[in-house]
Amino acid sequence: MSSTDPAPPPEIAEARPHRRRFSWIWLIPIAAAAVTLYLGYNSWQSRGPLVTIDFASADGLTAGQTQVRYKSVTVGTVESIRLTADLSRITANVRMQRDVGDRLTQGAQFWVVRPRLTAGSISGLETIVSGAYIEFDPGPPEAEEQRTFKGLDDPPGVRSDEPGRVFTLQTPRLGALSAGSPVFFRDVVVGEILSYEPPKMDGLVTLRAFIRAPYEGYVRPGSRFWNTSGISVNLGADGLKVELESLRAALSGGVAFNTPRELRDEPPPGDDARFFVHESLEAAISATSADRLEFLTYLDGNVRGLAAGAPVEMRGIRIGTVTRVELAYDKAHDRFVVPVRLAIEPRHISFPSGRPPEEIMVAAARLVQQGHRVQLRSGSLLTGQKVISLDRADNPPPAEIRQEDGLIVLPSLGGDSDDIMAAASAFAGKLERFPLDEIGANLNGALAAVNNLAGGPEVRQAMASLSGALTQVQELVRKVDGGLTPLLRRLPQIADNLDQAVRSANGAISSLQRSYAGDSPFNRNLDRTLQQVAEAARSVRLLADFLERHPEALIRGRTE
Repeated sequence: MSSTDPAPPPEIAEARPHRRRFSWIWLIPIAAAAVTLYLGYNSWQSRGPLVTIDFASADGLTAGQTQVRYKSVTVGTVESIRLTADLSRITANVRMQRDVGDRLTQGAQFWVVRPRLTAGSISGLETIVSGAYIEFDPGPPEAEEQRTFKGLDDPPGVRSDEPGRVFTLQTPRLGALSAGSPVFFRDVVVGEILSYEPPKMDGLVTLRAFIRAPYEGYVRPGSRFWNTSGISVNLGADGLKVELESLRAALSGGVAFNTPRELRDEPPPGDDARFFVHESLEAAISATSADRLEFLTYLDGNVRGLAAGAPVEMRGIRIGTVTRVELAYDKAHDRFVVPVRLAIEPRHISFPSGRPPEEIMVAAARLVQQGHRVQLRSGSLLTGQKVISLDRADNPPPAEIRQEDGLIVLPSLGGDSDDIMAAASAFAGKLERFPLDEIGANLNGALAAVNNLAGGPEVRQAMASLSGALTQVQELVRKVDGGLTPLLRRLPQIADNLDQAVRSANGAISSLQRSYAGDSPFNRNLDRTLQQVAEAARSVRLLADFLERHPEALIRGRTE
């Protein structure tokens, strides 16, 4: 028997199962499935929470496209948008990234970035090309987790990562102030107004102002805040004053602040501190000065033109401000008086040896004894504004100081002492009583009498007689001129003839001298005769020349 087995029959060979090999083509779907599972798991792992944001409208928002950004980095996408049940607002479901999930806490803020044009700034211009998007401001990580938010209508003034502090301000009127108005410190923008509350019954409007670091450290409990909104034009006792903090403040309003030097070492204000916003820097200085002195005085008569803010002057120099002007009834004397409150700043007065350490009551009594009185004077003839003057008066009536409600009452000299407007009014009254009508009537009568006299027959006859006399004089002058003209023409010829006679005489004398002695009486007499003849000829020539130039001398005589 052979060692090798015989081959099985063909039927048996066909009945055995056929072994198939593994095909490498199956690796492609397996790899695709693995990649899909990995991407799905990675997406699930990196998928952040879903938050709901409530907006006023869906303007610029598109589901699946609108992004949520923080510092220009995409941190989420809008998945869906739907209307609320009452159709008043819209709700956007936003899928946030996992890495910002811990900052979705109370205090987080969302708002839609669109092109915005305000009086103070222009923002969101990049969205004209890229489209609107939702800006995200993270909340503090230690705060409570939150998944439903209310979107802001306008961008917030302060971001969560910006250092600084929020202060509470109060103002009697809002004016041009609004959310976004700048806060200035020495003309530098250091913050802005965040929001304001509706005014209360006391008339004050509460503002929330954010001041950035390090300027928030400049605020002390006695810091001064004042309104710099718009352009301030004041035509008062100090003349025309135009104040403009900056163009931005003129357009959108603004608030400025500073801190007096003596308060810079004070501790920072507490969280409940409130600061009053004054109308101007002068009002803020007068109201917040630490060493200011408050007085009270009573004025009689008309005080038109005197208002709070008017200057208090001494020798023409401002030393204080009027803080309040009222009308009160004096029951003791049955009359109405005007109590005026004054705030005097000692820092406006120079004390070479330092401010004397004496009581205010003693110093005020000494001033009153020296004759100082409160007087109301005109500060501007154009506007009629009044000022309070604390100067020495001439022979003032005796007076003493007293205290009333803790204030020192200074004596005054009435309501319109030394008032230029009152003097002008009195002059106008006297001018009105002046008899101008009677003077005009008398003047008209005098002019009429002069006119009648000038046009009377006597004056006309006198003028006619004078005219006739002048005509006769002129005719006489013409006749004299005609009669003397031939004589005047012959005078030069006569003078020439005299010269020839003198020359002939000189020749005769020369011949005689040869015949007679030189020192004989005849020669001497002859010399004198010839000299006289020569002088006569010279006089005739001068007379001829003079009469030729001035023929009228024959009638009027010789003049200088």
